Amino acid sequence: MRTAIVQIGTSRFLQAHADLFISEALERGEAAGRITIVQTTGSAERAGRLLALAAPGGFPVVVRGLEAGCEINRSQQVTSVARALSTTTDWAEVMRIVVEEAEILISNTGDTGYRVDADSPEQTVPASFPGKLLLLLHARYKANGRPLTMLPCELVSRNGDVLKALMLSLQDGRIGDPAFANWLDTKVIWANTLVDRIVSEPIEPAGAVAEPYALWAIEQQPGLSLPCKHPNVLLVSDLTPYEKLKLHILNLGHTVLADIWLKQKRPDAETVRDILGVTEIRSTLLGIYETEVIPAFAANGLGAEAKAYVTATLERFDNPFLDHRMRDIANHHAEKLVRRIVDFSAWSPTIAMPKLMEIANAL
Repeated sequence: MRTAIVQIGTSRFLQAHADLFISEALERGEAAGRITIVQTTGSAERAGRLLALAAPGGFPVVVRGLEAGCEINRSQQVTSVARALSTTTDWAEVMRIVVEEAEILISNTGDTGYRVDADSPEQTVPASFPGKLLLLLHARYKANGRPLTMLPCELVSRNGDVLKALMLSLQDGRIGDPAFANWLDTKVIWANTLVDRIVSEPIEPAGAVAEPYALWAIEQQPGLSLPCKHPNVLLVSDLTPYEKLKLHILNLGHTVLADIWLKQKRPDAETVRDILGVTEIRSTLLGIYETEVIPAFAANGLGAEAKAYVTATLERFDNPFLDHRMRDIANHHAEKLVRRIVDFSAWSPTIAMPKLMEIANAL
């Protein structure tokens, strides 16, 4: 079977996000095709995952949480994966599929996925994701040069632009072919994307538990191919509003709660749901949303969108099935204060933010 979509990465996030969306779209005849999943590490604990991902009956995704005030708890089988391969043992076949079959590449390689410092000239298959991707694209260029769409799902702002710049730099240093560089620049569509879904736990050997809320926003550009049509997949003219909503409502809310948790030295095992069960703390967060956050978005023409996103965010925070621990959210707190609060104030300087700036000024 030909697979139009090649997914680099086996994360539980992609299982409950892209893989699920494509599976649902295939049932309606609205997907580009099925998926070849590629594992990029030789991790022993993930070896069994490959067989389970491509099992004929699929793998389960359980969706649990609140949606429009209703409790959701459903399970469904994801059957969009046709093959699951490893770059450690199946490199030649992975290369063949990318050269001959792929129309769309999807990646989700973690927080350090774009680092290349582990690569060395002696390696037949580079250790890094960018190093592997460069060789795969070079093989396609040499074989047929057909265009394709790259959809990075790493949590990096303007991830398509960042990955493109990295690949052009790697090409210059490792291959040095101006014609190949031109192909990378003009024939590969490097899409900027934003993904948003809390995937709280894995199901072994494959599958995941996720919240109902899900978003895959993809910035439009000429020549771009979508993997599927789906209510949670949005083709947008500009990602900026979606980035701002996520960063300065969902993430900012987490940071406000983390600041309270740290200052009050609250219980180590406390979750987001637990802390919002304290009336005074919930009122504090709601007050910040209502008097500082939503007005700032309104000043930028996004007032209605912000109100709707606050409502959705509070449902996500109240998810009765999700134990999102405050100690995890409080990691790297000082860095998060800058991106989520200080930068927010700079984005909307005409709106007073006394409560938020009191938090930020404690740096």
